[in-house]
Amino acid sequence: MSLRLSTVILPHRRWHDGGRSTWTRAEQLGFHSAYTYDHLSWRSFRDGPWFGAVPTLTAAAAVTERLRLGTLVTSPNFRHPVTLAKELISLDDISGGRVTVGIGAGGTGFDATALGQEQWTPRERADRFAEFLQLLDRLLTEEAVSYQGDFYSAHEARNIPGCVQQPRLPFAVAATGPRGMRLAARYGQAWVTTGDPKLYENGTPEQSVSALREQTEKLADACAAIGRDAGELDKVLLTGFTPDRGRPLESVDAFVDFAGRHRELGFTEIVVHWPIPGSDFAADDKVFEEIAMEAPAQLG
Repeated sequence: MSLRLSTVILPHRRWHDGGRSTWTRAEQLGFHSAYTYDHLSWRSFRDGPWFGAVPTLTAAAAVTERLRLGTLVTSPNFRHPVTLAKELISLDDISGGRVTVGIGAGGTGFDATALGQEQWTPRERADRFAEFLQLLDRLLTEEAVSYQGDFYSAHEARNIPGCVQQPRLPFAVAATGPRGMRLAARYGQAWVTTGDPKLYENGTPEQSVSALREQTEKLADACAAIGRDAGELDKVLLTGFTPDRGRPLESVDAFVDFAGRHRELGFTEIVVHWPIPGSDFAADDKVFEEIAMEAPAQLG
């Protein structure tokens, strides 16, 4: 299988001041997918412009034709499965079936307390994530759902006519631990990772590759435990959070080398951040476009 190249476009620009043109340019450059973060605010961007993921993706769907769209990733931190399902079905319809929803357990950032709640423990995040996925899966595949869980409920929630993509739009499940891997194996059409966060500051690229190999092996074990072939899942690496940091975007050769090493681990999709000057995602625009246009052919 050829390695797909995708990008993630942070929602920090006004639509009519660079936002729209970035999404249309992503399609022109031939990216397989363009994702955006689904946060209320994020890290160093907290005190600057930041727009909502679903409206942004809806606008992007209206100005593109082939580009797949999605979140990397949404989470239970401020989402509820009932309302999210309605938005996703609408977005899938507007885009003509071009949506992938990336879903994760959520973290400890600003989103974790923005609604006034106490920050959840890791165990509670994992428990909520499992229930969130279970209910969202039902909401996107059944016309009417009633459900009462420990954290979420639904009462005769209607989702007619359902997704354009059948039986529902694909889930890209972000996971690194055993529970998350089991959820990816059960519900995912794709699995997403950013690598091992413990290696970001002081690790080496070689250590990162080793950690990612272990993650892919754990995913395979989780799939085998339920009788599923791990080859059915796309394996997505969101770059920028491994010890390599921005080096893969320094040249076409550097990217091809980086992507090739990770393709050998079984990854089917590499996601790079659209350059943002003065941020952790700064990169040369010209080189970035050269990578988008030239690297996929070299990777086969």
